Amino acid sequence: MSTRVLQLIPTFDQGGTERQAVQLTRLLHESGRCRVGVACLRRGGVLQTEVEGLGLGEIEEFPLTSFYDANFVRQLRRFAAYLRAHEFEVVHAHDFYTNVFGVAGARLAGVRARVASKRETGGMRTAAQTFVERQVFRLASAVLVNSDAVGLKLKGEGVRASKIVTVYNGLDTSRVAVPAGWSRTDALAALGLPCDGGRRFVTIVANLRHEVKDIPVFLRAAARVSAEVPEAAFVVAGEGPLAEPLRALASELGIAASVFFTGRCTRVADLLAVSEVCVLSSKAEGFSNSILEYMAAARAVVATDVGGAREAVVEGETGHLVTPGDDETMAARIAALLRDGSRARAFGGAGRRVVERKFSCAAQLENTLRLYERLLAREARAEFQHIEGARQKSA
Repeated sequence: MSTRVLQLIPTFDQGGTERQAVQLTRLLHESGRCRVGVACLRRGGVLQTEVEGLGLGEIEEFPLTSFYDANFVRQLRRFAAYLRAHEFEVVHAHDFYTNVFGVAGARLAGVRARVASKRETGGMRTAAQTFVERQVFRLASAVLVNSDAVGLKLKGEGVRASKIVTVYNGLDTSRVAVPAGWSRTDALAALGLPCDGGRRFVTIVANLRHEVKDIPVFLRAAARVSAEVPEAAFVVAGEGPLAEPLRALASELGIAASVFFTGRCTRVADLLAVSEVCVLSSKAEGFSNSILEYMAAARAVVATDVGGAREAVVEGETGHLVTPGDDETMAARIAALLRDGSRARAFGGAGRRVVERKFSCAAQLENTLRLYERLLAREARAEFQHIEGARQKSA
């Protein structure tokens, strides 16, 4: 009988963490090497249909209102009963909220392998949340990180090194592939971008919910680039409450006519195909999924040197790394790539090869399965030693 694995996903909204969790769920299911279940903290979102299409059974929901109320205790007991009823051997949580709820519930239910995840190096959690998460990591069998940079941060904060396992995000390159007969004009029209041939697009894909993404730095760099490369245009692809303040900043900088806010982008392949340079401006990251998409689409990258960025972007070979907050250097690197198209294309080609070699879905699947197998083998050995010790004492 194959291993029973539960993927505990926060929501099915279109976010980097959620997309990675759903992708891993599909890969595990298609591998046939384990039996996969899915539960969530909140149903709904554009990715739910994809999970339902896998035919894994009902997606159980455990809605939370707080970690400190009676509902949390009630849902935790429901979750533990659910885990025991379905005989899950591995519970894999994917973010702060599922770490706290999932690892605690799995420990209560006696689940043998409890995998927590950490995907950022800072800027997302309060001091209280960080403290709670550290206690949860003590209960976890392993803490999966998506870059060595995140792992180093956790080690520095006292998380035991033996618990930390790096599994890089995998990217399905079909997500950024354009079909045969693709038309730039049609793509621009579908994206709501100007179709005149003179525009040269510089793009950032990021959620507009967290200030840690530091889109103002991108806009300030855009203003500098516009002064040097007048035909440059800038695309901000993402949704969230920061959109309106960012529009106001673009107007204040005098570049409103050259900046296009597309909202949530469902045509990522088209967007990257019409772009010449792609940017990450974050103050902090674990590992940026956007960088992988840029590189897989063979785009030159200019990224802030945060989190695991340098584990993907090789300075001067696949793109450029700049100090967070340094809009002047960011602008200089973008402008240089716009002026030297052959260099930008060379960067893009090299980036595509890095993704294929290091960040494939196959590698993500194998490394995750290896982790599950190792944890279960370790638990089996510990259980055997405990039983053998008890037998010898009673002999």
